[in-house]
Amino acid sequence: MTLKSSSLWRSLRAYQIYGANTNVGKTIMSTVLCKVFARKFPNESTWYLKPVSTGPLDEADDRHLTRFSPETRTSCLFQFDEAVSPHIAARSSKPPSDSDIQEQVLGHLASCAQSGAGTILVETAGGVHSPTPSGSSQADLFRPLRLPVCLVADHHLGGISASISAFESLHIRGYDLDLILQFEESKYQNHTYLKAFFEKKDILELSLPLPPPQGQTQEEDIEVMSEYYEKMSKLDQVDETISKLSEKHASRIKNLEQMSSRAYDQIWYPFTQHRDVSPETITAIDSASGDFFQTHSISSLSPSQENILAPTFDGSASWWTQGLGHGNPELSLAAAYAAGRYGHVMFAGTIHEPALLLAEKLLRNLDNPRLSRIFYSDNGSTGMEVATKMALTAAFERYEWAVPKENVGVLGLKGSYHGDTIGAMDCSEPSTFNEKVHWYRGRGYWFDFPQVKMVRGKWIVDVPAGMESEFGEGEDFASLAHIFDIEARSNSLACQKYRGYIERTLERLVKEEGMTFGALIMEPVILGAGGMLFADPFFQHILVRVIRNSAYLFSPSIPLPTQYSKSWTGLPIIFDEVFTGLYRLGRFSSASFLQTHPDISVHAKLLTGGLVPLCTTVASESIYDAFIGEEKRDALLHGHSYTAHPVGCHVANTSLDILQDLEAGESWREYKDDWRVANESGDVDVVIERSVVPSYSSTDVWSAWSKDFITLISHSREVESVIALGSVLAINLQDQHAGKSPNRYSSTAATGLQKKLLNRSVDFKIHVRVLGNVLYMMASQTSKPETMRSIEKFLVAELG
Repeated sequence: MTLKSSSLWRSLRAYQIYGANTNVGKTIMSTVLCKVFARKFPNESTWYLKPVSTGPLDEADDRHLTRFSPETRTSCLFQFDEAVSPHIAARSSKPPSDSDIQEQVLGHLASCAQSGAGTILVETAGGVHSPTPSGSSQADLFRPLRLPVCLVADHHLGGISASISAFESLHIRGYDLDLILQFEESKYQNHTYLKAFFEKKDILELSLPLPPPQGQTQEEDIEVMSEYYEKMSKLDQVDETISKLSEKHASRIKNLEQMSSRAYDQIWYPFTQHRDVSPETITAIDSASGDFFQTHSISSLSPSQENILAPTFDGSASWWTQGLGHGNPELSLAAAYAAGRYGHVMFAGTIHEPALLLAEKLLRNLDNPRLSRIFYSDNGSTGMEVATKMALTAAFERYEWAVPKENVGVLGLKGSYHGDTIGAMDCSEPSTFNEKVHWYRGRGYWFDFPQVKMVRGKWIVDVPAGMESEFGEGEDFASLAHIFDIEARSNSLACQKYRGYIERTLERLVKEEGMTFGALIMEPVILGAGGMLFADPFFQHILVRVIRNSAYLFSPSIPLPTQYSKSWTGLPIIFDEVFTGLYRLGRFSSASFLQTHPDISVHAKLLTGGLVPLCTTVASESIYDAFIGEEKRDALLHGHSYTAHPVGCHVANTSLDILQDLEAGESWREYKDDWRVANESGDVDVVIERSVVPSYSSTDVWSAWSKDFITLISHSREVESVIALGSVLAINLQDQHAGKSPNRYSSTAATGLQKKLLNRSVDFKIHVRVLGNVLYMMASQTSKPETMRSIEKFLVAELG
């Protein structure tokens, strides 16, 4: 769901009433609270909302509030006559979707906020996990609103367990529990136990006497309940509880308003020039759900503004990690399960089920016959550090070069970036990221390469300026899918040009300049931090092929492995799939786009769906064998305290299962249909089930960003070019100074559009990052088409 407003207002106190079970007295407690709020704040309004109600209309909860708290304005959004669970009651008619309910609840809250100061209670149906009309859990339905919760405990036999379980279900979903409401029952005395339990968690608690038995007649019942409500609403402890609830509301707002200033004084941000930082530039994030943050920014909100938070699209996918939506309950439960079962356990010399299952799952689904071993680390940079150690050691062990080890470099692509650790930095050419790092010494050679982009409505392979004699004049293609048709392009002039250029360059570097190389390292398809550079996949394919056929260059005396050997040849090939892998570009592995298999691949970011850090470096047996020796120093002496931590591994298993289910299901169908291109046989799709190893045809190329949108903005006078693949969008903006500066990141061409996106007032704000004159945006793998189209519409309007 796309929230078009926040659920936190300055002068509206909003609370959600949950029950630990059905028939625990939610409506009675709501009535007491409404009466007290109305009495304590006589100049304010009090509202009560029942989103979904089942049962006869004359027994409806909102009718009860109207009768016993007439000063409260009551509403019910969806009423079903049958006194059963909402998912059953709704069968008699077309049930409202979760989005319908969310939008109407939020609309009602906004209407109340706009009408003046006051308090609203939103009472749920049944227990915490009672089904909604659609069949989902209401705990998940209302999570995007994240209203503070008042939980009515269960005072019956078994109620202690039910109440604690209800609290944990809400807590693990990120709800704030402000108040526990209880009835004092003398036999089971649940309230005594639960009061002590929740006091340890610093949660307010209010216990009230049980309501009187039901009267023999309706008139008698109304009379005794009226007396009960009048008495309860005048109790000192109730009044004190209301005061504390109000203080919590004010304290939450105050904390949000101070966070940016506090952070400015204490936080050192990554990838940030702090000369440009001020409290006004720091965005406070209160929570996140799905594709959206709930944010507070002092630069855009005045002290008198009612809305404290603004829904903000996570346009960088939280730096490329987010894939399954923030606050995903399946991932949260997976993390909690592993934390409860294991915590963290030692990994060297041991094995636990999540790590073993994840290794097997990755090896099976990467579908690379070369790969057989999984090494765990904690993030992409360290994973690449491990990969570099593996490759260089394997090459050195085989070729036994008579050069100092520190003189062995790598081959790569210009603009590549593989992380911030020292070794990973040395695998990239000098750039903004490393040129001032004292120990940095770029070790290697980085090829310039043709790039894929859409310009003025045409997909082209663009040749670097001045290299037309090497690569040719570039090409136009009928579709993006045609660029990925490696087989069809194998007989092209480009194939000859690319192969000749790479072979001549390697001959010069090795034979004439005396350089020694131990690996080829590439980000398949798109070079992320380099500026979202879309490399011609055919060039990358040819580069791998030439390297593997050039063993004679690297050591003429070493015999070649047999033709069908899984051993690496020429040099070990490393694919850095930290950014591009695991469905970021629409496929399980981005290596499949190049139709070649690396000897080592590195996977992180989307591996855990964006929840916790984890990285895997996957290697071939021939790489692994290079570390088998008589002494410990022959081993791969690399590790982390939290290597293969069970929480991360179990979350990763869950994440990959969900992603594969998305691929096998209909979730991406609309996107794929938009980009569909039939091949010569007429086939347009490959249906993949989770139990089946993914396989793709050259036409399986699609984007969550619509084809018409990409074409339209490519014609904008402000746009030099645009790319889109999977969930990635990158807009290269015109900048007359971009080619003149040696530092592409010095461009400010994209910052104006970045600010407009963050400050937009329609639907929701959009938080993005820029790379020089490139504004990029990244959807998650669960982004809704309506969200994408809303963003596209805004970009079209801004870019003309």
